[in-house]
Amino acid sequence: MPALIPTDFTAKIVWLGHNADRDAALATTPLTEMPLTFGGHDAESRAGLTRPSDSRVLSQYKRGTPIRNTRQLSVVSAEDLAAIAADMGLEAFDPSWIGASMVVQGIPDFTHIPPSSRLQGTSGTTLTVDMENRPCTLPAPVINAARPGFGKAFKPAAAGRRGVTAWVEREGTLRLGETLRLHIPDQPVWTHLEAARAARS
Repeated sequence: MPALIPTDFTAKIVWLGHNADRDAALATTPLTEMPLTFGGHDAESRAGLTRPSDSRVLSQYKRGTPIRNTRQLSVVSAEDLAAIAADMGLEAFDPSWIGASMVVQGIPDFTHIPPSSRLQGTSGTTLTVDMENRPCTLPAPVINAARPGFGKAFKPAAAGRRGVTAWVEREGTLRLGETLRLHIPDQPVWTHLEAARAARS
């Protein structure tokens, strides 16, 4: 039995974007295609085989420690963005506001697809999902610049809807309109998960 199971769930790429200098601004600029190497998208500020550790992994590493970059891309779903917009009282939500790399459409509850799932394009280009991308307050000023007063509503509205981070497992180019197939690990849910969470609370 293969360790990864191809599913019947597919998603269409409906938006691509990149951020050339995250220190200057969080927002991303739209693209029509995205060439990907093992380091990610070369024009992207999040590219690279490694990255300095940050607040997300302080329990494992001192801040700034070089670690494997599993956050090369930020992938969100059109369905989750629509739900975020509705909860915020907006008619639509621009993915560039949150520095998204890619928006896909068609996979239900996309933010909670299993870690280590693969999103594979028709050409074979493949992304490996790291884990859920938790919302933060950094997009608030970007949102406020476009829609004054709405920035503070983002974080609560995006809980469980912020998408996933991913890294490049197979190089290639992804394009607008391309179909990605979801492949999931052939592994049951760890039965001790709740006990592990409780021990840390």
